[in-house]
Amino acid sequence: MWKWRLESVSTPSSVRVGATMVLSILAGLSLGCLLFLVMGVSPLAAMVKMASGSFGSWYGFKETVTKAVPLTLIGAGLAICFRARIWNIGAEGQLLFGAIAATWVGLGLGHHLPGWLGIAAMFAAGALAGGIWAAVPAFMRVRWGVNEAVSSLLLNYVAAEFVQFLIYGPWKGKTQFGFPYSDDLPNALWLPTFYGSRLSWLPLVLAGAVVVLLTVLSAKTRFGYDVRVVGENPEAAAYAGIPFGRTVFAIMVLSGALAGIAGATEIAGVHHHLTYPWSISSGYGFTAILTAFLARLNPAWTWLSAILFGGLLVGGDVIQTSLGLPFATVNIFNGLVLIAILAGEFMIGHRFVRIQHTGDSR
Repeated sequence: MWKWRLESVSTPSSVRVGATMVLSILAGLSLGCLLFLVMGVSPLAAMVKMASGSFGSWYGFKETVTKAVPLTLIGAGLAICFRARIWNIGAEGQLLFGAIAATWVGLGLGHHLPGWLGIAAMFAAGALAGGIWAAVPAFMRVRWGVNEAVSSLLLNYVAAEFVQFLIYGPWKGKTQFGFPYSDDLPNALWLPTFYGSRLSWLPLVLAGAVVVLLTVLSAKTRFGYDVRVVGENPEAAAYAGIPFGRTVFAIMVLSGALAGIAGATEIAGVHHHLTYPWSISSGYGFTAILTAFLARLNPAWTWLSAILFGGLLVGGDVIQTSLGLPFATVNIFNGLVLIAILAGEFMIGHRFVRIQHTGDSR
């Protein structure tokens, strides 16, 4: 009888990394095909519709990139967090608070400022609000040792409920015909979009700049060195005099600020008013977690994994409408792909090793 042991792989080769990630994505899609079979839908037809809907036309590709922008912004910040083994699961709430702050600034100051200055103020407010919301679990982690994964996750629900309180209560717009939306932002604060799409060039450029800046920050600066050491060996970090609490706080606030900016871009570029939390964010804060992992916690590659997941989100919308599948099916499909990617990420760093043969031929 053969026995096997799971061992760590300290320095996986690039071939191992690439092959494992491709296989894990294929495994996730295969599981999704099984789901479609259970739902009585042809897997081939569903896959073709997803691919053609997200990448098969210029309009579909622009929609994919539109969804990839917030995923890139959030995913790049989470990559830095997770590299330091700081588990910020609250990006969804940080995005929503960024959207709230951007709306507040846009409605309050938009009529009194030039358009470019109003947009800049909205983005700054979004970053500030997202950073503050992320600072709450960071403070509890540093001050009282509260698990930041749990506290940041729970704060997502608080943020979502607060958005609903605003749009059904004090911020319900007088010009929205009874719908629970805030009033629209002044037109001067609407981000210009590419023709026939919802894709704005400003968030696109901003996401690219964030990827470059975080790549340089993580690879070429003392802050990036501190993040790596804290994540790989906290004891060595303490011995080297790296301030753990300050590093955790800085990482969380940076990540939250980027999620807040993503919320501001959704308000200024897509919706132009505050609306339901599930409309402002298509689960960007959660999907970005996998965006960061698929990029192997390297900010330089988050844009690529964000396009993949943006395509999954757009493709999911397409099969929902064209094949009549319930929205939960799309979520389950995306979840299966994400689980497969997580399993692949685990297997990159581990391998099974045969350790004993007893001579039993059965």
